[in-house]
Amino acid sequence: MDRGELADLPWRLRRNRVTRRDVLWLFGAGAAASLSGCATSPVTGQRILVGMSEEEERQVDRQVAPHQFSQDMGAIQDDAVNRYVASLGDRMDDLTQRPNMPYSYRVLNANYINAYTFPGGAMGVTRGIMTELGSEAELAALLGHEMGHVNARHAAQRQGQAMLAQAAVVGLAVVTSASDSSWGGLAVLGGQIGASALLASYSRDNEREADALGQDYMVKAGYPASGMTQLHGLLVRESKEKPSLLETMFSSHPMSSERLATAQRLAETKYAASLSANPQRERYMDSTASLRRLKPAIDACKNGEMAMARKQLPQAQQHFAAALKQAPQDYPSNLLMARCLAAQGRRQDALRYADAARAIYPQEAQAHKLSGTLQLANKNPGAAVQHFEQFDRLLPGDPGIAFLKGVSYEGAGTSRAAAENYARFLRSGGQGEPAQYATSRLKAWGYIR
Repeated sequence: MDRGELADLPWRLRRNRVTRRDVLWLFGAGAAASLSGCATSPVTGQRILVGMSEEEERQVDRQVAPHQFSQDMGAIQDDAVNRYVASLGDRMDDLTQRPNMPYSYRVLNANYINAYTFPGGAMGVTRGIMTELGSEAELAALLGHEMGHVNARHAAQRQGQAMLAQAAVVGLAVVTSASDSSWGGLAVLGGQIGASALLASYSRDNEREADALGQDYMVKAGYPASGMTQLHGLLVRESKEKPSLLETMFSSHPMSSERLATAQRLAETKYAASLSANPQRERYMDSTASLRRLKPAIDACKNGEMAMARKQLPQAQQHFAAALKQAPQDYPSNLLMARCLAAQGRRQDALRYADAARAIYPQEAQAHKLSGTLQLANKNPGAAVQHFEQFDRLLPGDPGIAFLKGVSYEGAGTSRAAAENYARFLRSGGQGEPAQYATSRLKAWGYIR
């Protein structure tokens, strides 16, 4: 990349026109930055090596966090619970070393046990863990731990600009095929940006530092330090009794009995004076009562997702049916049933549940994507276009959707719109067979040589 191209790169980034060459350059720049960038730790005051500036931390949150939150089926449709969690977070983040970061908090519809944060402070707490916590002190410990990662700049130290580059890389999984249609066999789910890719594992030292910081924040906020001990105790117990439910949690937050013992020791020594503070169990139970009423459905969804992971689709369907019996208007239950039926080739039945999910939560993007994919597989590209366009309005910046729109427009006979979306997909870093197909169509139509 010469000097002129380098000067032009920010313009292309702003317009989502990043080429594969740009992506490779960003990876190289990120690696160089991670080796040479120095900053003062907000926590220790010592010099640390970082791979992104504070503005780039904020940029990762703006660009990537909405996609991950949507992968976890969006924020729960319970404004009172979301406000409760956000009010606790807002009170605690004022006590941190970086109070001016753009912290935000939401409870996600995901059923697995986890909480995570992006480097600028955009946090998600799953409903799966919310129904397991026993007090506000435990929630404060959970949020405090995530604040610890933000304040110690663990993401900036660990990955740097590679996180931004990864956001432009697309993975596409074929979900159906149709031998009598050139476009039917290209129905795909694309652009899935997951925590496994963008929230790589923290080191054990990072986790210990986040524990220590989180315990300090929660005590300053008026909670007993034993809340951190109880949180770790819950996770250690769950890891022994139901290890598969915690696989995602442990992939991004390695757990150990040693961390539990450290939290216990600090609670009994450094923070002993805090132990008489009220853990606010009653307030937590009252504030989360509406969510905890869904626990039978959440547990059934957990079991269904585990069965799907083991490719036990009929058993998974039974679990999702049990969830829907408990909560017929539950968005995740309907969406997961649709995915389960689609995996069994029952597209019309799947579409019924996907459409129900869209009606229940029209502001969340995943049901629109699934409805579009099913319509495309059913050789109804016109209807698919409408769903994908709505997804794009709700959650712009997903490169895979551009490919899906291209396939849909092509199937509907609108080659110009198809070409525009294929070109957008390629500019966004599309790779693999979809990129080869998009390139071949653009060549066939005379847009490129």
